[in-house]
Amino acid sequence: MKPSSPTSFTSSSLSPSLPRKKRLSPYLFTLLTFILFVCVLYGEDFMCIFGQLEPTFAFQPSPKPSNKKAEKLAFAIGKTEENCDVFSGKWVRDEASRPQYEERECPYIQPQLTCQERGRPDKDYQFWRWQPNHCNLPSFNATLMLETLRGKRMMYVGDSLNRGMFVSMICLLHRVIPDDQKSINTTGSLTVFTAKEYNATIEFYWAPFLLESNSDDAIVHRISDRVVRKGSINKHGRHWKNVDIIVFNTYLWWMTGLKMKILQGSFEDKEKVITEVSTEDAYRMGMKSMLRWVKNNMDRKKTRVFFTSMSPTHAKGIDWGGEPGQNCYNQTALIEDPNYWGSDCRKSIMNVIGEVFGRSKTPITLLNITQMSNYRKDAHTSIYKKQWSPLTPEQLENPTSYADCVHWCLPGLQDTWNELLFAKLFYP
Repeated sequence: MKPSSPTSFTSSSLSPSLPRKKRLSPYLFTLLTFILFVCVLYGEDFMCIFGQLEPTFAFQPSPKPSNKKAEKLAFAIGKTEENCDVFSGKWVRDEASRPQYEERECPYIQPQLTCQERGRPDKDYQFWRWQPNHCNLPSFNATLMLETLRGKRMMYVGDSLNRGMFVSMICLLHRVIPDDQKSINTTGSLTVFTAKEYNATIEFYWAPFLLESNSDDAIVHRISDRVVRKGSINKHGRHWKNVDIIVFNTYLWWMTGLKMKILQGSFEDKEKVITEVSTEDAYRMGMKSMLRWVKNNMDRKKTRVFFTSMSPTHAKGIDWGGEPGQNCYNQTALIEDPNYWGSDCRKSIMNVIGEVFGRSKTPITLLNITQMSNYRKDAHTSIYKKQWSPLTPEQLENPTSYADCVHWCLPGLQDTWNELLFAKLFYP
């Protein structure tokens, strides 16, 4: 709100019988002018921060009872049991119902994720089912999912971890689609799986920061000196329009250190203006940009928006009581400490997510996969993946040195992420 302008009085306008009113202090006037200037300059950010309501979000306290009827979310056919937090629970071994498909049966799994084909000797990582503490997850129903997607588009947007989740969803669905009724095509950053009989597409769009960056090439993007362009989400967002269900993720690519480089102008500028800000402030900028895009482009009555929280790595064995220098290589057991939290998962970033999403009036559902995935040091691809560069003799002597502790074998953990998505889509 603008401060009230001070009223100026001249001596001739005052009655001689009345005492003279004190003039406004010039210091106070300067302060009020500065506050007005800041409000005008940063008005959009203040609107984003203060004019918002709570979405479905795991870190927020339960909303106070209200007589107002809750808004029905698109695609919902029921609701989760009362006091049921599907993200809080434990892993139980279930060889009867897991895995939900075989690696060799799903031709869409990339060679970076086909652990059995690449020589992993055990299959134990495939037999775990997530069990919430006070309720049960609904069983994944491929037919229901496809019927819901009839004539619609579903899209995963983000980095290679979201691409793994995209592939997992295709593997969960493809067996009920005849071979001549499905296809997959990749053009640049966009991969589209089509279920022709349903006139439905499930898509993945490569945008590791969501905003424009110097890492946007879907194939050649291993750049150590990463730069993100401020206010550039429409560069990618134009490809996301008219999507009915969208699943965002972004985290790992921001973790370059304590600072992040932000481009103020354009990548085409001859003289680029680049500033460094804290990783938390940079990530907050990305989250606010995403929320503004969703608000401007997604119909809350007809569409659903999800955001997948950070996927943990298991690169430091000392985090779970292992030896120094140890990582996910050769790990076949789960972490049993229910309070375990790896050092790679920055709680400050989780706080940013909680802060920004907690003030959003756009209903975005958080898929809080972080804690449940923290327990799964056994489920990474490790050394059992296609290596894009020949391994050196030194690496071959020390497999820990080239183990991939970021990505996950399929079938495996990311199928559970999609089970949680299924639960929140139909039973929010």
